[in-house]
Amino acid sequence: MESTAASNNALTYIFRKDDYKPAVANKGKPFLKWAGGKGQLLAEISAYYPFGDGHIDAYVEPFIGGGAVLFDILKRYELSRVYISDTNEDLIVAYKAIRDRTDFLVEILASYEREYIPQAIETRKTYYLEKRHEFNELRALHDETTAVRRAALLIFLNKTCFNGLYRVNKQGIFNVPMGIYKRPLICDAKNLYAVAEKLKNVTIACGSYVEAEAFIDDKTFVYLDPPYRPLTKTAAFTAYTDAGFDDTAQLELGEFVKRIAGKGVKFLLSNGDPKNIDDKDNFFDDLYRAFKIRRVEAKRAINSKGSARGKIKELLISNF
Repeated sequence: MESTAASNNALTYIFRKDDYKPAVANKGKPFLKWAGGKGQLLAEISAYYPFGDGHIDAYVEPFIGGGAVLFDILKRYELSRVYISDTNEDLIVAYKAIRDRTDFLVEILASYEREYIPQAIETRKTYYLEKRHEFNELRALHDETTAVRRAALLIFLNKTCFNGLYRVNKQGIFNVPMGIYKRPLICDAKNLYAVAEKLKNVTIACGSYVEAEAFIDDKTFVYLDPPYRPLTKTAAFTAYTDAGFDDTAQLELGEFVKRIAGKGVKFLLSNGDPKNIDDKDNFFDDLYRAFKIRRVEAKRAINSKGSARGKIKELLISNF
């Protein structure tokens, strides 16, 4: 079992738990940098929030990712039910650790920050590789007794790896190299406590979006942000889970969306626009032709070449 036996004195220069509790009520933001995060599109997405009419009082997000939309909604509204899920086990382990074991998680992250920041680049690399190896060992075990440490390692790696990128290879190994940051904020205790407060009544599940259907009724707003269809055949450089999300999966998701829409659910779905590359590619226009399709501009957030980080079109698809 994981222990909380670390010295209290070792943490006092970074945080005091009680200092943060009064300040978290209306705060909380994504605790990870996540490819495809929706922070830059919140103005467009928030225009679809249907909670003001008094009928919709539940929220479901089955591709939770970094949670930008979730935390925006939780800051604005008091809802009767909230359900989030993802097939990425590492991500869900982190959400649950923040909600259920905040103190211990912050304690571990504080020790990582204290050990990592003073080091020179070469010794940082050694430390980083040790933590990356430990993370891969723990994620292979799927052991709940080490879940909080696994969550802490994910957050540490996200804050210190190249571009904050999450990527696993075909063997399921996280293999992103270290990034070069002078003083990364590894232990953002204030935000972690705020996130924990927002998640306290949220149902968190690891599984397919299909499993969310049991939670959905006509009083629910569903936001779906699946892995985007690659703009080119060589663009799918990032694996968010050990399995991919190909065109067959996109078509299956389309059928799911049609099914829940038939139940009177209000939904919003986002995806990349294939017309960025090929004006004749009507994949999503055909798949979602029964619904409203809006094209909005977004800046490509993660790319190995800075010159390729231009504005592209993304799709917002809804039934209202």
